[in-house]
Amino acid sequence: MKQFLLFFLVAIFALFIGGQITEAVLLVPYWQSLSASDFYVYYNQFGKIIGQYFTVLTIISALIPVIFSVYCMFVNYKALKFALVSTVFAILFISSFYVYFKGVNDLFFQAAFNEVELKNELIIWSYWHWGRIVLECLSLIFLILAFIKIQKTNFN
Repeated sequence: MKQFLLFFLVAIFALFIGGQITEAVLLVPYWQSLSASDFYVYYNQFGKIIGQYFTVLTIISALIPVIFSVYCMFVNYKALKFALVSTVFAILFISSFYVYFKGVNDLFFQAAFNEVELKNELIIWSYWHWGRIVLECLSLIFLILAFIKIQKTNFN
């Protein structure tokens, strides 16, 4: 049962990253191809839905290493240091939302950028998004390492 739960948690996290990569590879280039007026129409129609979808996945994915770290503390597994590193990366990818994405996404809803500013901001948005994906991947890698460490501890 524990094996299934560990696999399930990693799968949820991996699906979240897959969604983020899909957004980066499909949605962002589409947004960049739109005129400012078309982008703002699109964003006002779908931005909240996209935001809600990713908010739920982000929170769940960020909680996985946090909860797992707490679990490791109480059962004294040697996996704790990997789980804590995963948690740090999870905190960083959550923080990126408040540092950059929240403000810019609000400006998208306000249609605050002209055509040239929007094109430039979407390039910057893309860089931040890929940086966030790197943080998420690092969090997942350390989460997997923690799970592997627990498996080794259980067999020793």
